Amino acid sequence: MSIKTILLGSVAALAAVSGAHAADAIVAAEPEPVEYVRVCDAYGTGYFYIPGTETCLQISGYIRTEVRFGDNISGDSDVNFWTRGQVTFQTKNDTEYGTLTGVITLRTNADNATDQETLLDEGYLDIAGFRAGKQYSWWDDDLSGETDTLSSNETTHNSIRYQYETGNFAAGISVDELEEAYVEKPGEGPNNFGVAAQVSFKSGAFSGYLLGGYDSDNEEGAIRAIVYADIGPGTLGLAGIWASGANYYYEESEWTVAAEYKVKLTDKWAVTPAFQYFDKINIDADGDFSGGSAYTTGVTIDYRIADNLRSKLSVQYHDEEDGDDETFGFLRFQRDF
Repeated sequence: MSIKTILLGSVAALAAVSGAHAADAIVAAEPEPVEYVRVCDAYGTGYFYIPGTETCLQISGYIRTEVRFGDNISGDSDVNFWTRGQVTFQTKNDTEYGTLTGVITLRTNADNATDQETLLDEGYLDIAGFRAGKQYSWWDDDLSGETDTLSSNETTHNSIRYQYETGNFAAGISVDELEEAYVEKPGEGPNNFGVAAQVSFKSGAFSGYLLGGYDSDNEEGAIRAIVYADIGPGTLGLAGIWASGANYYYEESEWTVAAEYKVKLTDKWAVTPAFQYFDKINIDADGDFSGGSAYTTGVTIDYRIADNLRSKLSVQYHDEEDGDDETFGFLRFQRDF
C-alpha cells in the first residue's frame, strides 16, 4: 500500500468521524430576556409592578427627629431628643371584587442608642370596603394642630371594619379588639372589644364627621363630632366629645370642646392657634367622672424647608383646676419619601 493511499484513507476516516459528531456541537444558549421594572400608574404616583406579576407596589415613609421639652420630660431633664424611622409597603391589584390592597408599616422609635422599639404599626388587607388586620381607628383622626386631645389610650387595634364611600359621603362600622394597656380607670386592665361607627361628609367649604365608640367591658361609650369650614385665609376646626363614663375610646373628661384656626400664610408657612376645655376630669373608683376642669391652649407652626423636608414647632400650655400648670412642646424635622 502506498503512502498516498494511506493518507487518503486517513482523511476520509476523519471526515466520517467529524460528520458523525457534527450534530453534537456546543451551541451557546440564548440569554433570558430581562424584565425591567415597569411604572404602574393605575393607583397614583409611586407605584411599580413587582417583576413577573400584575401586582403594583409602593414604598414610602419618613424619617422624623424631635427635640421635646417640658417639666421632667426625660427623667430629671426638661429636654429630650427622640427619633423615628418608618417605612410603608402598599400593594394593589385588580380582582373581580375590586381593588385588593395590602399594607405593612414598620416603625422604629429611638429615644437613645439603647432605648429603642421596633413594631408593626399597621398590617392589614382591604377589599370591597372591608378591612381586616392591625389598623388605625377612626378615633385617631383629630384636628390638624397639636393642642387637642380627642382620643384616649392606643388608637391602633386588630380590627375588622366596613366602610361605604362616595365622593362626598362615607359611613362605616368596626369591631376593635381592645387588648392594649389601659391608662386611667382605676383597677382596669386590658378590655375585651369595642364597636365604633362613623359618618362623614363634604359639601363645598364645609366637611365633618360624627363618630361613636362603645367599650363592651366598661359598658360605657363616647360620641365625638368634628366640623371644618374654610373661612377667610384659613380653615376653622371645631370639635366636641361627650362620654357616658370612663372608657377605652375616651376618658379624659366627661365632655370637652376644642377649636383651632389653621392659617396658610404662604406656600411654606402655616400657623395654627388652638384651645380646648375639659369638664369633669376626675375619675372615681367606679369609673365615673366626679369633677374638676382643665384647659389647654397653644400654637403650632409648620414650615416647609424644601420638597419632602418639613419642620414643626409646637408650644402648649395646660392648666388643671386642682393641679399644676405645665408648658410643653417640641421642635420637629421630618424628611418624607
